[in-house]
Amino acid sequence: MTDRLSLLALALASPPAAAQEIRTVVALDSGWRFHEGDAPGAQVADFPDEAWAAVTVPHTWNRVGYYRSALGGANREDNVQKRQGVGWYRLHFAIPPGRAPQRHWLEFDGASRTARVWLNGRYLGEHRGGFARFRLDVTAAIRKTGGNVLVVRVDNTRPEAGGPTADVLPITGDFFVHGGLYRSVRLIATAPLHIDMTDSGGPGIRATSTMASTDGAAVDVVVRVANDGARREMGSVKVTLVDRSGRQVATTALPTDLAAGKLVELTGKLAVAAPHLWNGTQDPYLYDLVAELQGADGKVIDRVRQPFGIRTMAVDADRGFLLNGQPYRLRGVGYHQDRDSKGWAISRDDVEQDVATMREMGVNSIRLTHYQHGQDIHDIADRVGLVVWDEIPLVSAWTLGGKTDPDPALVANARQQLTELVRQNQNHAATAIWSIANEVDFGNSFPAFLTGYKDGKAPDPLPLLRELDALAKQDDPSRPTALATCCEGRLFASDVSIPTTAVAADLGGANRYFGWYFGKPADLGPHLDALHAIRPDQPLALTEYGAGGALTIHTDNVLGGPADSRGRAQPEEYESYIHETALAQIEARPWLYATWLWNAFDFATTIRNEGDAQDINTKGLVAYDHATRKDAWYFYKANWNPQPMVHITGKRYVDRAYPVTAVKVYSNTASTELLLNGRSLGVKADCPQKVCVWDSVVLDEGANALVARGADAGGQVEDTAAWNLSPETRRHMVIDTGTLVAGKGNGRVLGSDNWFEGGAVASLDAPADYGKPAIPAEINGTDERDALATYRHGTFSYRVPVADGRYRVTLWFGTPSTQEPGAFDVKGGGRTLLRGFAPAIPVAGAVAQARTFKLRAKSGLALDFIARSGEARVSMIEIERLR
Repeated sequence: MTDRLSLLALALASPPAAAQEIRTVVALDSGWRFHEGDAPGAQVADFPDEAWAAVTVPHTWNRVGYYRSALGGANREDNVQKRQGVGWYRLHFAIPPGRAPQRHWLEFDGASRTARVWLNGRYLGEHRGGFARFRLDVTAAIRKTGGNVLVVRVDNTRPEAGGPTADVLPITGDFFVHGGLYRSVRLIATAPLHIDMTDSGGPGIRATSTMASTDGAAVDVVVRVANDGARREMGSVKVTLVDRSGRQVATTALPTDLAAGKLVELTGKLAVAAPHLWNGTQDPYLYDLVAELQGADGKVIDRVRQPFGIRTMAVDADRGFLLNGQPYRLRGVGYHQDRDSKGWAISRDDVEQDVATMREMGVNSIRLTHYQHGQDIHDIADRVGLVVWDEIPLVSAWTLGGKTDPDPALVANARQQLTELVRQNQNHAATAIWSIANEVDFGNSFPAFLTGYKDGKAPDPLPLLRELDALAKQDDPSRPTALATCCEGRLFASDVSIPTTAVAADLGGANRYFGWYFGKPADLGPHLDALHAIRPDQPLALTEYGAGGALTIHTDNVLGGPADSRGRAQPEEYESYIHETALAQIEARPWLYATWLWNAFDFATTIRNEGDAQDINTKGLVAYDHATRKDAWYFYKANWNPQPMVHITGKRYVDRAYPVTAVKVYSNTASTELLLNGRSLGVKADCPQKVCVWDSVVLDEGANALVARGADAGGQVEDTAAWNLSPETRRHMVIDTGTLVAGKGNGRVLGSDNWFEGGAVASLDAPADYGKPAIPAEINGTDERDALATYRHGTFSYRVPVADGRYRVTLWFGTPSTQEPGAFDVKGGGRTLLRGFAPAIPVAGAVAQARTFKLRAKSGLALDFIARSGEARVSMIEIERLR
């Protein structure tokens, strides 16, 4: 213990004489001891903690979410830790003698989800909420000489009625709430007369640009001054705006005469001539806003310095988002703060890396979801010019135990978290919007995984939303409020009632997943038009859209079958398809003030077992490692970042199922050439949406080296891919019909449904649901169960691009006992192959049957399935070249 005390004493050594008059800030990130689980009595100063684990802060014990492959992250099934509950932290530290008198404060940037704090055995207080900065006055408890023992008990227990966190938002949500001291901790010393430290975690100063142009700007300032001393104090606060060269461009002095134990808010104005405006990513210019508190003798006794950007922001229903009076289209992403192997215990370097990844993609805005994020992301957003949507964790539900009205304690917690969000972030130039809720409009369609409502009743969200909207406007009338909806305007059953919540805030935001959870991809634009028509005077944004994308799951045709938003069928190519179709509809609607795709990165959530991952939402454009970029990321880079680039899609689909395929390249260059094993396949220019496609590319047997070369005025860029085509696959291809993702073949590569016209698709398997896998049907008579579980049915045809020659074609039919009787015809190679064919229907279960034919192909192979007394159907097609 002595060594630990001496090291921290050195860290806390007195600052240089020149800095003695201002507050001292010392990080308390090292030297902690941690115990996972409850430890009654651990708050006592002399509690033995030597056997506890040595940790540094930021820290979490949780490690959640992993892929079933070697791609995308380091988490594995054997190293994850999903336990939610209590954890204890203890820190021994000493401080040197300071200038007397002094006030001491502990500052926590984030402790999840509740924190109780003791110093030297004295209970200091509790913070309920896992996302905001909070401070505690420790002056009466701290020892100026000798050692101090800081103890923190955190609890991230999942909220349940009557439980210890039942009144702490969020009470549900499609993301994992990690536990721990997952952001930094520090000790702060101030003079008794100081800029307020109890401003809901805020800096004690507020500044608002009330007018700004290149000719001049007006900035309103508020400074809270507290006198925690024993006698009346006189002084003044000097507020100054300093430019990058160190020049003071505006200043004001605010005198104060404050009795002991009192707090006052001083107001003033700064007039700035010819200001340099903060102008988003184009020019994110920042001044320094400096508030200096001087005592009666004129000496500076406290100082707060913050970056500050002068700008105006507005949102118009027709013109969209306006930055400094000019239209500024917000192209953004949603962002969660966790990452593989670290959970929420991320560093500033991690956040810097994330922002760099977003900026390279062309992002100019971030929706910080679904809770208050730390100061790091806000500081960086200010510096690089990202416009920010800030949000509190009112997500999907606000009552527990079947109640229709929220508990007063939960309402108070919502108010507390909103106040903290505003006070801590309102000086940031990047912060544009206060969001008061996300998806609280399920009505009586509440998904059971979120709320458990099963009796058709649903609480009304509007009273709470209106209260929070009023509170946000009271604390910061300079910014609009917003919320994100899930359900208005969607088609539900006749007994479903959806509340209209968009009217509770200034701005509308729609989370809509057409082509994923519901509807078709092309429905997005018309749906947004309908919402815009309902409230033409309310600005509207698309706050979430997208699809899952698994790194190791692929398709040969994105239209081959349905994606499975709850299960395995989440190929990387389908995610790209959804974003390609969505962006085209978005760009056609310039009145949308913003779009935030879902999501920048894969993130942890224990309600999901989907794609190639467990406990991960796979909608990220970058994997959980925050490094592995999916194809869709490059699609946006091609469209949003003017830097010349090309990218061949499908690189991870290495072992190809078909000898003929389309090759898709994202390119923003003037012209793009594609080469296969050194042979040019042609040049394309002015590709729509920066998507260049070479159809019907015939692959070589064995290795296929693809090169895409983009030529632009600035020179040439290129990208490469390496695919394989086995001799067996070249000779004998297998079409797994009715499916987006081919089943795993018995010793061979199967291709997903392709080259079809017409028909519909279905499966014999019971579909997956949230966190629950699909239930496979048992099919007798085949060793290709996965392939025969899906099928195409109706009247349809296939036009397979094979070379001229003779082929053996085998048609497979998987038939369940529930199949309705009926016959159909099959034609191929210019003749009728099956007439009035009715596959045998088993008494129970399902059975596989096959029919084989020899056909001659010319200009491809045609197969036609024609319904007669019953729908035609086929489960698998084998096409084997005959020598």
